[in-house]
Amino acid sequence: MRELDQLMERFLDRDWATSSDPDRALFLRLLDTEDDILWRWCMGRERPEDPALADFVDRLLVLPP
Repeated sequence: MRELDQLMERFLDRDWATSSDPDRALFLRLLDTEDDILWRWCMGRERPEDPALADFVDRLLVLPP
């Protein structure tokens, strides 16, 4: 999905270089998530069960365009 790609690119462009290893690991976990599940998380229809991953998704969603 192009929308998900754009969201992931925001993180890569702005934060990847200065991110901690745990944040990088969370981002890589997101990349392994199926698009339909990731889409539901980003649309607020569902939440990741892992609290750290849920927090990361929340932070990802507030990155400015």
